[in-house]
Amino acid sequence: MRGKVRNKLLVIAAVMIVGLVSIAPSLTSNLPGWWKKILPSKAVQLGLDLKGGMELLLEVQTEDAVTNALSRMASDLKTSFKKKRIRYSRVETTGPNKLVVDVRRDKYRERAMAVITKGYPGVTATEESGTRLVISFPEAEVARLKDNAIVQALETIRSRVDEFGVSEPTIIKQGVDRILIQLPGVKDPQRAIQLIKRTAVLKFMLVKEGATPDNPPRGTVVLYGSHYDPASGSTSRTAYVVENRVLLTGDTIKDARVRYDSQYGRAYVALTFDGVGARVFDQVTGDHVKERLAIVLDDNVYSAPVIQERISGGQAQITGSFTPAEASDLAIVLRAGSLPAPVKILQKWTVSPSLGSDSIHKGLYSIAFGFLLVISFMVFYYGLSGMVADLALVLNLLIIMAALALIQATLTLPGIAGIVLTIGMAVDANVLIFERVREELRAGKTVRAAIDGGFGKAFLTIVDANITTLIAAVVLFQFGTGQVKGFAVTLSIGILASMFTAIFVSRAIFEAYLEHKTVEKLSI
Repeated sequence: MRGKVRNKLLVIAAVMIVGLVSIAPSLTSNLPGWWKKILPSKAVQLGLDLKGGMELLLEVQTEDAVTNALSRMASDLKTSFKKKRIRYSRVETTGPNKLVVDVRRDKYRERAMAVITKGYPGVTATEESGTRLVISFPEAEVARLKDNAIVQALETIRSRVDEFGVSEPTIIKQGVDRILIQLPGVKDPQRAIQLIKRTAVLKFMLVKEGATPDNPPRGTVVLYGSHYDPASGSTSRTAYVVENRVLLTGDTIKDARVRYDSQYGRAYVALTFDGVGARVFDQVTGDHVKERLAIVLDDNVYSAPVIQERISGGQAQITGSFTPAEASDLAIVLRAGSLPAPVKILQKWTVSPSLGSDSIHKGLYSIAFGFLLVISFMVFYYGLSGMVADLALVLNLLIIMAALALIQATLTLPGIAGIVLTIGMAVDANVLIFERVREELRAGKTVRAAIDGGFGKAFLTIVDANITTLIAAVVLFQFGTGQVKGFAVTLSIGILASMFTAIFVSRAIFEAYLEHKTVEKLSI
């Protein structure tokens, strides 16, 4: 019997030691170097409502991903048609999943169909008339493109946020086409939103010299660029007539870094292309010397320099009226890549750090106040046995905080509410046990027999009550979002901890007390 009790006390001591070691990083940041190498060194993560920050719910416009795929196909078909000498009057998208090809004569239709079926075997191409072909994706391909758009958007946004410098962000898929983003501690929410939303489609297009924006020639588009004058502080818009064909895209960018002009001290973005991009850029600059090359990002012209000579080596620059922050953000989105489709903000929620700090203080006060009320009641109503329940309650709180630190769960304000609720639930099990022990004592049993009987008879009731609550907490975690999950996490951990402390710890303390002396009367 003594060995059994000793083993129980050793288990309790081990749990306490692990708990204290786990929460130490949350209590102080001045830990020795050896501690961080061999022991847990991560503090409890605080949610947005406690730390401050921003939460965004985005919707990926997956229909645009299908349209973009058709637009890329249209560009490729124009190139192929020119090589095959197939004359056409129109190759463009006219709907969410519809690409129309109009050839000049009937004789070109069969040749165009051969190019389409050979180059794109997965598409559906139908003859609408003698000179018109309609191309669309089958349903399976549409579903694949939409799924890929979500996955690519997740990875692109994650890369941008990581380079933005936000610590411990949360970026997860929610539902079919939505992405939940949590950025704790972010100091400039608006800048973060612009960085995340930016489609970042980079294009290199030729400027049509001599053309006017009022009457642009066929095959051109009018785009605008902004120019900031530091002397006057004003911003002006300049119109550019550019040829409606993309010579090079940002998909071939290998790296993008912020650099500064040594003469004027202005920030610019230095680009490095991969092997394919370097070859194409070399050819483009060689073929169009003395012409202007517009650098277009998301349909905004950042600069349109004159190509003075062939540029080899795969290096280019994007200049403009950048602040260092704007240049840095531009470099980030170019390195991370473009979004496959635009995103729409459905919900935005921000919390200031001061409000978060105030929530922490109020949350701690609520825990302390609830804890003092509960332990006072237990001592008043159950005497020395109430003190046993209070010791178990202290260990319960220690286990909860240690578990949050070890699994790196996020503590939110509803999570603190879950801890306060757990305090009451933890002693509820002890109340059931103590009332059963009282019944056994009134029946004339000895103290040892009454304790064994009380714990034994209350066991199934405690397990049944806690398991049903645990199931509800698991459902909340599975289907809830954000702060609801925070409540479910602390509630789940608290339920498991309370079962351990009430059934195992409290009984071990009673058994250790009865092990060394004969007790005829129990303070309960």
